[in-house]
Amino acid sequence: MPTQKLNNRTEVEDFVRGCTFFATGGGGLPANGIKSLMGELEAGRQVGWVDIGEIPDSALSVCPFLMGSIAPHTKETIDEMASYRMTDQTSVYPEGQRLAAAIGALEEYSGKKFDVIVPVELAGANTAGAMAAGSQRGMITVDGDYTGRAIPEIVQITFNYDGHPILPIASVDEWGNECIIKNGINARTIEHIGKLISVAGYGLAGQAGLALDVAKLRKTLIPGTLSECYDTGKLLREAKEAGRDPVKELVGNLGGFELGRGVITIKDDYDKEGYYWGYVTVDCGGFKLKYWFKNENHVLWKDDVPFVTSPDIIAAVDTDTWEPVPNPLSHTGQKVALVALPCKPQQETTDLLTPRYFGFDIDHIPLKKVMAGR
Repeated sequence: MPTQKLNNRTEVEDFVRGCTFFATGGGGLPANGIKSLMGELEAGRQVGWVDIGEIPDSALSVCPFLMGSIAPHTKETIDEMASYRMTDQTSVYPEGQRLAAAIGALEEYSGKKFDVIVPVELAGANTAGAMAAGSQRGMITVDGDYTGRAIPEIVQITFNYDGHPILPIASVDEWGNECIIKNGINARTIEHIGKLISVAGYGLAGQAGLALDVAKLRKTLIPGTLSECYDTGKLLREAKEAGRDPVKELVGNLGGFELGRGVITIKDDYDKEGYYWGYVTVDCGGFKLKYWFKNENHVLWKDDVPFVTSPDIIAAVDTDTWEPVPNPLSHTGQKVALVALPCKPQQETTDLLTPRYFGFDIDHIPLKKVMAGR
């Protein structure tokens, strides 16, 4: 039985809202995550998570995740998809189903039976899809993940930092095309191959891998993050309903910082190599904030001077709706508040989420040090 159950649409939306905030602009669309989880509730299945302390060491975990770009399709892309007969939406696998199918393909290939779902990251679609896949297969989801936020590359997770074998990975795209990644020379190559599989399917492929027994999982998991997402999403909703300022309550509750509020004046985005890339500029009245994303937000400048960077969290919240903003849904004219949170301790010592990893000549300075020197 889940330690925490989501019983109705309000609770599902609270959870997905919190996941979307921690996704820092990436991780898929929250509407898809809500659809995945509501489909499970409507089918009479349980949705929720279990504290790792309640799971035996001998249980075997698997990590199902969505791989690919979240960029909106252009007309040219849609025309190209049509040439491969990849436009018929009546027969596609929804996100939860393609992840469940990927788990089944991995079990068939590996000869192992998995008991526990571990989300790879915190994200509106990716976390919810993983939970829905587990629900469909009668599995439990652990309260935790491998990232404490969302990330664009599989190298940027604690599972990789701790040296566990990522392969094999099974992949099922929304059209039902199935692949097994059996060998790969390193984690970045595995990421590249997985992304190219998703490119061939013109969207998010459902993939499953990262098998690990719970005895080892205890040392690698970032615990309690699903509960944190639920509490954060609920806080935003309740503050809005009470007429309070949700962003002020959020940063106060999470130990974060509001960087500024304003209007998006420029958005320059594009799809490349299975990732969604771009820059967003926000006019905050007396100053300008600009951030760069590769699926997720990673570098933010204040008046063209580097300010906050990943692995610390940079998130946008729509100040009309008080909903976190995924990058595919941001647009010019939108009113937003930009918020920063310190990353989880497990991400503090890695170089794989810093600006230099992404090709910028910028050093990462921890958020609390940046804000102390304002």
